[in-house]
Amino acid sequence: MSASGTWDDPNLSNWWVEGFTDGADPEYTEQIIPLVVERLAWARTVLDVGTGEGQLARALADVGVSTVGIDLFPRQIATAVERGGGPAYGLATATAIPLADRSIDAAVACLVFEHIDDVDAAINEIARVLRPGGIFLFLLNHPLLQTPDSGWVDDRVLDPPDQYWRIGNYLSEAVTVEEVGKGVFVKFVHRPLHRYLNAVADAGMRLDWMDEPAPPPGFLQIAPHYEAAAYVPRLLVLQFHKTRTPGIPDTLCP
Repeated sequence: MSASGTWDDPNLSNWWVEGFTDGADPEYTEQIIPLVVERLAWARTVLDVGTGEGQLARALADVGVSTVGIDLFPRQIATAVERGGGPAYGLATATAIPLADRSIDAAVACLVFEHIDDVDAAINEIARVLRPGGIFLFLLNHPLLQTPDSGWVDDRVLDPPDQYWRIGNYLSEAVTVEEVGKGVFVKFVHRPLHRYLNAVADAGMRLDWMDEPAPPPGFLQIAPHYEAAAYVPRLLVLQFHKTRTPGIPDTLCP
């Protein structure tokens, strides 16, 4: 999002493509991409919600998964198409997915829902396009430990000095706009974890598995300021399966 409020800002797309894709970001190369492939390589069809320039979609296509990536940024989709790699791409939002009901085996949303206003509509759309028993792999900036105003505190006023990880206002939902680079503005929506879990449950999905991985070595090498807090996860990974279709009792869902 630009300072003027325009989401599809070329500075934003360039910031993302240059800083977080094509091997530039160790959290993706060492942690996120291998994890997503491990969890979803079994699927025949996968939807990548908020695909960006398609690095997750390409990784899944590399192991034989038929993948569709959607994103609301035309520049991101254009870059994904240029980079190819096998997936199909479409310009769409998470609240209006252009796929048929019960048409895919799995969906993945990686670091996307922190930027979505209507969380319920987006999760209901994912549930709609999943087949019964289908998997939703959900990756978030850790809602508790990466709350706005959280961070490492090196308090040298105390005697003896103290070091600790401060947690900001966790329970209150909040929208912030951060300047993540020179002239690059991104909107973040903070929600407590129960808000996501209840929305997913209401959409007819149930939690199967979760992980809170430690920051990978490559990230700590480029962010030495985080090394003292390496015990604090930056990522939360949740895996759900669809048990029913919203609005239809479990006993009637084929």
